[in-house]
Amino acid sequence: MRTIIIIGGSKGIGKAIVKTLLDEHKVINISRTEPEITHENLEHHSCDVLNDELPSITSADGLVYCPGSINLKPISRLSLDDFRNDFDINVLGSVKVIQEYLPILKNGNKPSIVLFSTVAAKLGMPFHASIATAKAGVEGLVKSLGAELATTLRINAIAPTVTNTDLAAKLLRNDKMIENITERHPLKKFLEPEEVASMAEFLLSEKASSISGQVFEMDCGIVTFKI
Repeated sequence: MRTIIIIGGSKGIGKAIVKTLLDEHKVINISRTEPEITHENLEHHSCDVLNDELPSITSADGLVYCPGSINLKPISRLSLDDFRNDFDINVLGSVKVIQEYLPILKNGNKPSIVLFSTVAAKLGMPFHASIATAKAGVEGLVKSLGAELATTLRINAIAPTVTNTDLAAKLLRNDKMIENITERHPLKKFLEPEEVASMAEFLLSEKASSISGQVFEMDCGIVTFKI
């Protein structure tokens, strides 16, 4: 049984990943709030990753960093602190946990890291300047570390489109907005967190043993197609 560290597994996509992995993996969740689910394979540490000392963990085979942000404002209303906060959450938080747990991951069983970007890093979208900038940093980190650690472990990212989580609730808060979001995507759908969790599970697994340094757009066609 492999051990996977999940950062931010109490809500949204992180919660779905925890649920997906629990039956066949030991999952160590690190988040500010405790997951609602309990399981013999689940270990939880309450921790604010950006501000607290990370818990000591002796062994792990995978790491998933789930925290993110959706800070949508016109550039005239975005402060430098907005940019700093998004960069802290999305980039520096992942750097902090990778630096902390890299020594044990290097000794893991076919170790793998999964980070999260967004389709907005590829598709220019109004009001996404801060989050797109931060997630572009995540993608650069994946490419650089993928090369640096190629003989040691694999690292990839998932770039989802709108996903039905609390984080995206403002984008899906009524039927008209849901209809508009659905129609904007060529596949006439948006994502459920369980779909993203399945991709994370694959990237952590031996089935993805030849894949590293990649960013997988789960975009429901919005980046890939013009229809």
